[in-house]
Amino acid sequence: MMTGEQYRASLDDGRTTYFEGERVDDLLGHPILGPAANVVAAAYDRFYEPGAARNPMMEIPRSAQDLRDHIPLLHQADLVANTTYQSIMTLMTVAGRIGKQHPVYAERIQAFVERAQRDDIRIAECITDAKGDRGLPPGKQADPDSYTRVVERRDDGVVIRGAKLHISGASLAHELMTIPTKAMKEGEDDYAIACAVPANAPGVKVVNASYAPRHEDLRTFPISGTKHCPEGFVIFDDVFVPSERIFLDGEVEHAAVFAHSLGLWERLGGLAFMADEADELVGFAQLIAEANGLARTAHIREKISEMIIHATLVRATLEAAIANCDFGPDGAAYPDELYTNAGKYQGAANYNLMVRHLHDISGGSILTAPSIGDMENNEVGPLVRKYMAGADGVDGEYRMRLFHAIRDLTADAHGGWKLVTNIQAGGGLYAQRIVTRKHYDLEGAKRRALHTAGMA
Repeated sequence: MMTGEQYRASLDDGRTTYFEGERVDDLLGHPILGPAANVVAAAYDRFYEPGAARNPMMEIPRSAQDLRDHIPLLHQADLVANTTYQSIMTLMTVAGRIGKQHPVYAERIQAFVERAQRDDIRIAECITDAKGDRGLPPGKQADPDSYTRVVERRDDGVVIRGAKLHISGASLAHELMTIPTKAMKEGEDDYAIACAVPANAPGVKVVNASYAPRHEDLRTFPISGTKHCPEGFVIFDDVFVPSERIFLDGEVEHAAVFAHSLGLWERLGGLAFMADEADELVGFAQLIAEANGLARTAHIREKISEMIIHATLVRATLEAAIANCDFGPDGAAYPDELYTNAGKYQGAANYNLMVRHLHDISGGSILTAPSIGDMENNEVGPLVRKYMAGADGVDGEYRMRLFHAIRDLTADAHGGWKLVTNIQAGGGLYAQRIVTRKHYDLEGAKRRALHTAGMA
């Protein structure tokens, strides 16, 4: 296992990364990327055990209980630890699904996963392509590089070119799991490429964006000020990939297997976080209602009750996805597709309503509450504390800090990031509808209806 300090040192490997137009040569010293790297390093230290064979977060689940036990571990960690686990499980799922037809790919996947576990590295998920004209398939784009593709095949590997978008933590990972974004058709062989690329490989360039606050005093940002992760625009500028790192090369019939497998684990991760997030939203709604003196008001109680029902149903689908898990040929457990996709859809589709209820309960001060610095000012501070006070006994600073947390979580840059990623992570709402319908027993439902009608 790696320590946090060893992880920090591992990032000094010559990788090419940019932030707001400038190349970043000192990643750890960067005011935005450096703190994000420290979040990852802190998770390394949190789980480090001298002499341990591997990080418990990266173990392959073999039962429903293993799946359940993994969730709190991942929630104690950072986003890149989560993408690493999801990457490992994606590859293991793929190996189980194509291993009989392509044992060489399954062997390469197994070797890569074992090395990742042994060396305690971090992996970013590179799936979404630039796509160009979204109405055209990869082979008909004006620019053939709109989808990541093989531009040269050699005896010892391939050269790839293209870009992958929305790659969380790409600049903080050691490896980039690069897979097709969708099903490929005959003639699109060059786009059916799956491989593992080192983050510092020649030709890899990462352009970063971040929702991290740009303020000197981060106390007004209690969530995003201490935990944020950059999003990478990953460019493969003619990158050579050795054969042993290639997991698919031209077999178009299997391209979708990678996307579907990642979608399953992305959606389970999203569902697990949404279950906790829903409880957080309920908690903030109740706390601010009490601080405002409105906890017993009928319409406030109705809104919080609706939020409670949402939170309960989201967690119920998570429990159902785990309890009804299935198993791959190697004994690895993976969540039930129906409950995972239905739950992820439900959580994401109703997130806006839950946030609307929270904002309605809270009031405008989630945007306009003064800062901690204002409260510490000798002249205005006592007045700020006096007029920010709420119900009897509720201190002004306490109420103000609640407003700051609600704003940071739901109504600022971090809140906007969550609003979009809750919908888009794991393929968007339409993808979850498709998979839910695919795995739902529609014929069984028809039989029940006919039986009820006395027609069968």
